[in-house]
Amino acid sequence: MKRALRLICGGFLLLLLPSARAWAASATEVFARVSPSVVVVLSLDSAGKPLAQGSGVVIRSGVVATNCHVIQEGSSYTVRVDGQDYPARLRATDWRHDVCSLDAPNLSAPPVVLGDTASLKVGATVYAIGAPEGLELSLSQGIVSSLRHVGDGRYIQTTAAISPGSSGGGLFDDQGKLLGLTSFGVKGGQQLNFALPVEWIKMLPQHAARLSRRGESEVAWIGRAAVLEARNDWGGLLSVSQAWVKEQPESALAWYALGEAYEAAGRYAEALEAWRQSVKIDPRDAQAWFHLGNVCFKTGQYADAIAAWRQTLQRNPQEVHALYNLGSAYHKTHQYAEAIATCRQLLKIDPQQTAAWWLLGNAYDDAGQRTEAVEAYREGLKIDPHDAIGWYNLGVCYWNAHRYAEAIDASREAVKLDPQNASAWSNLGNAYEGAGRYAEAIEALGQALKIDPGHWIAWGNLGCTYLHTGRYAEAIEALNQAAKINPQSASIWYNLGVAYKLSGKNDQAIEVYQKLKPVAPELANELAKLLNVPR
Repeated sequence: MKRALRLICGGFLLLLLPSARAWAASATEVFARVSPSVVVVLSLDSAGKPLAQGSGVVIRSGVVATNCHVIQEGSSYTVRVDGQDYPARLRATDWRHDVCSLDAPNLSAPPVVLGDTASLKVGATVYAIGAPEGLELSLSQGIVSSLRHVGDGRYIQTTAAISPGSSGGGLFDDQGKLLGLTSFGVKGGQQLNFALPVEWIKMLPQHAARLSRRGESEVAWIGRAAVLEARNDWGGLLSVSQAWVKEQPESALAWYALGEAYEAAGRYAEALEAWRQSVKIDPRDAQAWFHLGNVCFKTGQYADAIAAWRQTLQRNPQEVHALYNLGSAYHKTHQYAEAIATCRQLLKIDPQQTAAWWLLGNAYDDAGQRTEAVEAYREGLKIDPHDAIGWYNLGVCYWNAHRYAEAIDASREAVKLDPQNASAWSNLGNAYEGAGRYAEAIEALGQALKIDPGHWIAWGNLGCTYLHTGRYAEAIEALNQAAKINPQSASIWYNLGVAYKLSGKNDQAIEVYQKLKPVAPELANELAKLLNVPR
């Protein structure tokens, strides 16, 4: 019987149950705690006149982190706190990531506490603090709206507004820990504001001065790509990522963006090439492996999809999306033991994910372990008794186990919850047919075909039900409809041959046998026995 298979591509984010955490501070408390560590950064020309200004964050005694683009044109630098200027000199530069640091020896402002983005979740409250246009510090509150894996950290998109002149300011969590440097915001209807991950500040000593100032920084490209992705402007993303790859062919993130653009356009062969190049350059990127697996799955390359998702899980064993997709691929390729083990691993991490319970039940059912399958479906239905998919799958399982009364009950629940689901009505009809309740079976199958006249399984089941009741002409009509919609189904042709035989139309039955013989020889032999024709 037909089941729905659901694959996760990054369209939604599964939020895991939060662990116990410290008490969250209010916006006022966060500002009071960290604002003494947020400063104004001035970039000066050779005559000491200001060229540009932005914000910065004190990361250790006398050391300020900021965006490189804030200071890139300067000959000298000044850090300003409470109207007091402190001379500063360039300490370290990572132009590629747009993260630089300044030494201000006389600065007495306290350093912030550095957090991390590894445990950051979409929906978390964050605070952006900076000095727009060099004026008084301002605070804006928002949430994390998106996270992009970027090698050593995660690039943050937030609804916390970032004003002009605030570049290089701090993005903080509700404990006052630094999550990153505010980079830029995009004006307009959408709240598109971005911050660089704090991990890049931590890695600055290793990354310092590894690239010159020539060309756009990788962060500038990331920002342009992120804005286009947030707007679902896939054509724009394709153009930008192609230019990015041309300028920075060694950038794994450039190939990552190109893969996203090609995948969104349905150009899977080119997407595969881009994702493979991305993981070749940076094999540590779990998300690039994840996307590579998704495209392999979509193109029927199941072994490669499995290999890619296993790479994802080597790097991030808690990645529930990869676990679900890996379980789906194992199930698709009839590796039921592996599918079961993978689902069990996922459910240890997130026991509330009903889709994983359905997949586990499907794997048990197709492996012939019906008792375990029923248990899995029942566990999922405890979590969400109003999920039609769970009742649908439970009905299929009961039908496979010849427990027709229970199949009827489960399928009734499915159609009650989702009355426009033709497959659910078809399954209910099949359950009635198995129980010998043919009139009710015909009624349910008719409802399925009213919803979806192209549902070949419902036509096939209706034909079989008519056969059981001796209504051969109607059986032939229904089975011909099924064969017209899906001429590849050997079982439909076999049943049609039986219907012709039982109605006394031997010539038509033999024609069906001749069609069936090259594509399904075993079924053809069974039909030949019934027709008493030489094989």
